[in-house]
Amino acid sequence: MGDIKLANPAPLGLMGFGMTTILLNLANSGLFAFDTTILAMGIFYGGVAQIFAGLLEFKKGNTFGLTAFTSYGSFWLTLVAILVMPKMGLPAADPHFLGMYLGLWGVFTLFMFFGTLNGPRMQQFVFLSLTVLFALLAIGHLADNEGIVHIAGWIGLVCGASAIWLAMGEVLNEKFGRTILPIGEKH
Repeated sequence: MGDIKLANPAPLGLMGFGMTTILLNLANSGLFAFDTTILAMGIFYGGVAQIFAGLLEFKKGNTFGLTAFTSYGSFWLTLVAILVMPKMGLPAADPHFLGMYLGLWGVFTLFMFFGTLNGPRMQQFVFLSLTVLFALLAIGHLADNEGIVHIAGWIGLVCGASAIWLAMGEVLNEKFGRTILPIGEKH
C-alpha cells in the first residue's frame, strides 16, 4: 500500500489567522468599533481552527506549521480571554502589561519570521508584517498612544490580507496545478 497523500492544512490556518486579523485591525485602525464579532472569530476561527491546522501540520511532520498555527491559535484564545474575563468580574488587563504581552508575541514572531526565509516570499511578508504589527501594538500600549495603535491597525489589515492571499494561493495553485495566485515559491 502506497503513501497516503495528506491535505495541506496551512490554508485553513492562514484563513483563520488572516480573516480574524483583518477584523481586529478594522477596530485598531479606527474604521469600526470593537464588538463581539471579533471575539467570536477570535475563539472559533482564529483560535480553534488554527489549533486544528497546527495539529494537522504535526501529522504531516511540519514543526514550523505546528508551532505557528497552535501558537497563534492560542494567541487568539488568550486575547479573547483577556478581553472577556473582566466582564466576568476578574480584573482588567493593565494596558502596559498588555503592551508587554504583545511585545512577547512580537519577539516570538520575529523568530518565526527567520524560519520563513527558505519559504515562499508571501509567507515571509506575512511574518514580517506581523512582527511590525506586534511591535507597533506593544509600543502603542506601553506609550498610551492611540495614534500608534491606529497605525498598527493599518499594518494589520495588510498583514491579514497577505495571509488570505497566501492561503488562497496555496489552495488555487494546488487545485489547478499551476500558478493562479503567485506566492513567490522558492525552487
